Amino acid sequence: MYIKNKYWNNYIGDSDDSLNLIAFLEDQADNTISFSEILKQIGLHKQGENFRKTVSPLGFTNSIGIYVDIHFAIDVLTDLAAILLECKVNGDVDLHDLEPFDTASHRIKIIATPEDYELLDRVLSDFSSNPLAYDICELVPQEDILEMAEICESLRQELIS
Repeated sequence: MYIKNKYWNNYIGDSDDSLNLIAFLEDQADNTISFSEILKQIGLHKQGENFRKTVSPLGFTNSIGIYVDIHFAIDVLTDLAAILLECKVNGDVDLHDLEPFDTASHRIKIIATPEDYELLDRVLSDFSSNPLAYDICELVPQEDILEMAEICESLRQELIS
């Protein structure tokens, strides 16, 4: 898996929001999912282009009727960017590779439009330049958030190239 160790589990993909995103993706009936549809179903579309402060509520109701909360919009967006990069490089991703403890093998492909890539470019660029302006700083030490910002800049550059 391309993103393993480089991005995934390196400030990206290692939070409760990450586990919830994987559960959401695992719960989808179709193996090909559009980026913009994910944003709509989770409620991230309500953010517009401002992911600095999370607009609540974010989350989804899973297939057994349980509502699952998403706490930080930027956290899920960085996870989605990494998964999208994996799909761009390898065509798809096995959710089991992202979360081997609680997820069965299930291959998915996230597809994105040029507009989706432009949104990711702008938001990841803003986060990389202004990480302390994001609400995720409430839980992440400053040193870690600055390192996460550097990783996100690298991810952004790979994703849009």
